[in-house]
Amino acid sequence: YQHVIKKGTNEMLNDKTILITGGTGSFGKKFLEMIFANYNPKKVIIYSRDEFKQSVMQTEYRDKVDMSKVRFFIGDVRDKDRLMRAFQGVDYVIHAAAMKQVPTCEYNPMEAVKTNIHGAQNVIEAALDCGVKKVVALSTDKAVNPINLYGGTKLVSDKLFIAANAYSGSNGCIFSVVRYGNVAGSRGSVIPIWARMLEQGNMNLGVTDMRMTRFWITLEQGVELVFKALSESKGGETYISKIPSFHIGDLAKAMCLNATGTEGNIEEIGIREGEKLHEVMVTRDDSRSTYEYDKHYIIYPNYNWHSSLDVLPGGRLVEEGFEYNSGNNTEWLGVDELRAALKTLKA
Repeated sequence: YQHVIKKGTNEMLNDKTILITGGTGSFGKKFLEMIFANYNPKKVIIYSRDEFKQSVMQTEYRDKVDMSKVRFFIGDVRDKDRLMRAFQGVDYVIHAAAMKQVPTCEYNPMEAVKTNIHGAQNVIEAALDCGVKKVVALSTDKAVNPINLYGGTKLVSDKLFIAANAYSGSNGCIFSVVRYGNVAGSRGSVIPIWARMLEQGNMNLGVTDMRMTRFWITLEQGVELVFKALSESKGGETYISKIPSFHIGDLAKAMCLNATGTEGNIEEIGIREGEKLHEVMVTRDDSRSTYEYDKHYIIYPNYNWHSSLDVLPGGRLVEEGFEYNSGNNTEWLGVDELRAALKTLKA
């Protein structure tokens, strides 16, 4: 997507005010770096509920971006009144706030519902009432055929954002979704956990199942896909990057080799509750409204109220029955490719 974000080629985000919910997370930090590297925004608002993380982020980015254009708002997506205040004068919203830890959501189900579902509804209503031009909501592969509460709440969230286009009118706010899996090296990834173990000399890495596969996406790719959705979405699309798969066992071997020159001691510990062997980002049933593009797929809304389906140029409808599954992907990262990819991640 470099053609999308190359400086000067797309003026859409220049002189605009952008707000990121959950902005102190891994995505928000990378977004802040990349938007100032590629655009000239009027203002970027970091909206989150943790004052300590905001303080750390202000210090970390003091010399990296133009902090005179960055604002930090304390607030929770559960608080609609605070969202209404924060959204005043905002052009674009990226909704990244969520409860994401699978075990935490299972043990605290109503809290996950309040943040991931009620919070999504609050973001939608505030965007509609405050005249926001576009909202891009971050989704997850766990929202597809969900088997845990986190995935279930994110499925509902996705549906809310897509259906929100029915409320905004022809010239109102445009809502779309960007879906990807665990981001390599982010706080939700296993990579930092294993890295700390290896630094401490612990070579015994536990892999739930050696057959397990996941998609590999970097933070940069995730931000680029959001830029793309902001640039071209017409309403109701779900954007999914074409990215490689890898075996979790190969990732463990690659990390051990990079750290110590040996493959370490990898133990199979069994799949945990709420965990899948493979992740899916496009289901077979979605194939009837999924178009393939050069570097991504788009699932278009398929509802009778969405009569003005506007398929973006350059795509082709995938074959019926197509499924984008990490276990049957056509592009793979082996141990050597993973070793190289790991070295490109920032510590």
